[in-house]
Amino acid sequence: MPSPLAVTGRGRMKMYEAFYGMTHTPFVRNVPPESLYESRAMDEVLGRLSYAADRQLFTVVTADAGCGKSTLIRKFASSLPKDKYILLYLSDSKLTPRWLYNGIAKQLGLESKFSLGEAKKQLHKEIEIIHGVQHKKVVCVLDEAHLLERETIEEFRFLLNFEFDSQSPMALILVGQTELWDDKLRLKRYAAVRQRIDINCVLPHLDRSETERYIRSHLDYAGYKDGELFSQRAINEIYKSTNGIPRVINRVCEKSLMYGFQQQHRIIDDHDISFVVEHEMLNGGES
Repeated sequence: MPSPLAVTGRGRMKMYEAFYGMTHTPFVRNVPPESLYESRAMDEVLGRLSYAADRQLFTVVTADAGCGKSTLIRKFASSLPKDKYILLYLSDSKLTPRWLYNGIAKQLGLESKFSLGEAKKQLHKEIEIIHGVQHKKVVCVLDEAHLLERETIEEFRFLLNFEFDSQSPMALILVGQTELWDDKLRLKRYAAVRQRIDINCVLPHLDRSETERYIRSHLDYAGYKDGELFSQRAINEIYKSTNGIPRVINRVCEKSLMYGFQQQHRIIDDHDISFVVEHEMLNGGES
C-alpha cells in the first residue's frame, strides 16, 4: 500500500505551514546563517576556525555525513569581516594540484596559468599584494576534502610554504567526512602533511537535549508560536531514529509535519514519528 505522503501533491504537502501557523518552512537547507542552531561543539569549532583565520593556520574539520559541516561553513563565512579577510571556497572531488592553484587564482580574479610552477608563483605574488596593499588575510576552505586524491593532499605542504617555510600565505581549512582523517591523513604516506596541521576539529552528533533545541530553533525560525508542536515522546523517537544527525532530523521532522497536517494532528506524537520512520525513511531513518 503506498504511503499517504507519496500520493499527496506537492502543493498540498506544503500546506502544513499554514495549518501550524508558520511564516517560513522550518526544516530546510536555506535557513539564514543567523537563525541556524549552534550547538556547544559547533560554537567551539567556530571559535577555533576564527583563530585559524587570524593566525593563518592549517586546519582540518571532520564529521559524519549530515552532521553540520555545511552549516558550519555558512556560519563561519558569515562571521568573517569582509574588510579583513578574503574567503575562497572550493569543492571539487577531482581537484588536481594545477586546478587547485588555478581555482584559487580564479577566485582572486587572476587569469589562470596552465603551468603548475607558474600558477604557484602567481598565487604567492598575489597573496603578497593582498597582505601588503589591501592589508587582508586569505582564508581558503576546501570542502568535500575526503574525496581529494593523493597528489592534491601532498601538495598542501608546498601550498603552505612561504618565505622559506617561516610563514603561511593563507589559512587553509579542509572540511570533509570522518574518513578524511581516519582513512587518509592518518596514513604513513601523509605524515609530512599531517605534521603541518595546526588544528584538528571534529563535529559530533547532537545529543538528546541538543536535538530538542535544534528542533525548537527551526520552529522559532518558522514563526511557530503555539507551544509544544512535537511532544517529548516524539522528540525521544526522533533522537532514537536519527542518532542526532541534523540532516536526518530535518527529513524526519519535515515528513512528520506533512503527515501530521494530513491527519489534522495539532501535536506530533511518537506514533506519528514511528509511522514516518517506518514508511517514509530508508533504513529506518539512517539514510
